[in-house]
Order: sequence, then C-alpha cells, then structure tokens
Amino acid sequence: MKIKVASLLLLMLLAGCDKPPPPEKGFAGLGTSATAFTEVVPGRVFSFPADHGPHPGFRIEWWYVTANLKDAEGREFGVQWTLFRSALNANPQQPGWANQTLWLGHAAVTSATAHHAAERYARGGVGQAGVELAPFNAWIDDWRFAGPSSSLDEVQLTARDKAFAYQLNLRATRPLVLQGEQGFSQKSEQGQASYYYSQPFFQASGSLEIDGQTHQVSGPAWLDREWSSQPLTASQTGWDWFSLHLDGGEQVMLYRMRQQDGAPYVTGTWIDAQGHTQLLHGADLSLTPLDTVDVAGRKMPVRWSIKIPSKGLDITTMALNSQAWMGLRIPYWEGPVQLNGNRGGTGYLEMTGY
Repeated sequence: MKIKVASLLLLMLLAGCDKPPPPEKGFAGLGTSATAFTEVVPGRVFSFPADHGPHPGFRIEWWYVTANLKDAEGREFGVQWTLFRSALNANPQQPGWANQTLWLGHAAVTSATAHHAAERYARGGVGQAGVELAPFNAWIDDWRFAGPSSSLDEVQLTARDKAFAYQLNLRATRPLVLQGEQGFSQKSEQGQASYYYSQPFFQASGSLEIDGQTHQVSGPAWLDREWSSQPLTASQTGWDWFSLHLDGGEQVMLYRMRQQDGAPYVTGTWIDAQGHTQLLHGADLSLTPLDTVDVAGRKMPVRWSIKIPSKGLDITTMALNSQAWMGLRIPYWEGPVQLNGNRGGTGYLEMTGY
C-alpha cells in the first residue's frame, strides 16, 4: 500500500506563513478530512509516463524505492529512498516562495549491524526539490531518482549523508503493476483509498557505502507510487506493510491497517513471475505478528507469520536488523526482511504507529 509518513500535518509545521493545521486525525494526520482536494474514486485510467509525475490536485503523494542487496561476500543490505509531495491547500500553485507545495525526502541504509537514516525538507517553487518527466527526474537537494527518458525502465538512485551513501542503477525486467482494483487501493471498510502502482521487478546494482566501507552490491528493488487526499480514517492508528520478492520470481504486497477498535483492515496483491496480479482480501491471507523486541522504547514485532493458502505460501519473515528505526521527525520502523518457510526470498517491512 505504502501510506507513507510525510503527513500534511508535519509539513505544515515547516511553513510558518501558513494557517495552523487542523487537529490531527488518524496516524500522522492522514485521516484528516480533505474535501477541498481531488477525491480518489474507482475506475481511473492510468496514463504513463504522465502518472510518473506529480498530481497537484491531490493532497499527498510519494515516490518510494526499497532494495534488498548483497555484496560479493554475501553480506546483506537494505536501501530506502523516498520523496514525498504535500500540498498545503487546494488553491492553484503560486510561484517562488509563495508556492504551497512542500517536499520531504527520506533515505536510509541498513546492514545486519547498523542502520542509518536521514531526511531533507524543501519548499516548492524554488527548484530545491521536484519531479519532472522530460526526462524523468525526482530530486531533493543532491538526492536523485532519475533516468535518461520519461519512462522508468532504467533509472539511477543516489543519496548521501554522514554515515552512508549509495549510487544504484535500476533496470525494470517486467511492466509496471497496478495495485488493488486496477490501481484503486482501498484502505478501510469506509472507503478511504489511494491510487497506487508499483514496479516490483527492478534489478539494482551499484555501490553502497556504510560506516566508511564501500561495497559493490546487487539485488531486487521495488518502487511504490501512490497519491491520495485522505488515505486513512480518523480511527486508524498505523499500519504494517510488506513488499516481498519470492525466490520463484513472484512478488507479494500486503498491508494491515490497525484500528483503535476492532479488527485491522487487511489486503494485498499477489504478482506472478510474469507480472499478472490477483487482489487478496483479508479472508485470503493470514498476517500475524510473532516475536517482538525493544526498539526505541517500544515493543516492535520484527518476526511475522504470513500464510496465503490459495498460493501454498506459508512463511515467516525476520528482520535483518531488528533496530531499523527511522528516528526522524515522525519516527517509524522500516527495514529489510528475510523469508523462511516453504518459500525463500527477501523483502521490506514498514511499521508505523507503535
């Protein structure tokens, strides 16, 4: 699903010249009503490459990449790169510093023994951050996700901070995938939703630096593109999201939206090795937290049981590094996971609201 943590509320706090935000509803304010913005409704026809670019009628969207990598010695790493766009209001965008768009970048590198995360902020209208299509270029400061054309068939991913850096080449081996019902991704029984597509068939290669050591790495990567105006209900407290690369070439996306009261909303997508999709409902799968560990003063479930009986899938996921805590302005857990059970593979897990 990938409801990400670049909430409208957080970004409005960075803009002192704008009106104070309304009271926070749902996790990170993402359940706050947004009736002035464009509504997410079923039946939208996606258009590429146009949908790789921004959607200014909507309140929030993101370009989100994760990668599960190994070096020549088999050491495992995880990489995250994210650019969020958030609109302060639904009015036509103004030039320069009067622009009502705010941008947020997150980047991280994880190994079995270390996890480093960083963030960047920018105001729209001044060239510090943005997304362009001719050719495709998403950037904030010197962090970039960019390619030689308007497609996302081949792109480069770069970020650098004090304790890490990476420069990766990503190549798509299959077409893009629409999540949910042809890209309409429902988040609650009340109908909250986003438009959502992914590229789960990226293969990444390049260099990664962590704690002063550089590694040549390669492995699968996953892009999530999502936009919405109110993706949560006011009573949804957080989520648990998985992107999984199975050894047989299949890909799986799953999420569990936790409620203040009652059972969580669970759904996902099964993607076969050729890229064909099947929507998964809560009754089709079991997503159960197992072991917890202490992370940043809270209990986090870093081992999970995942069962999809119709696909014969019965696995457990275990964090490569249980302390993959994103200690940013709005904190959350995100890191690579290893798969065990009747299928092997790798993936990523994000947990918010704990």
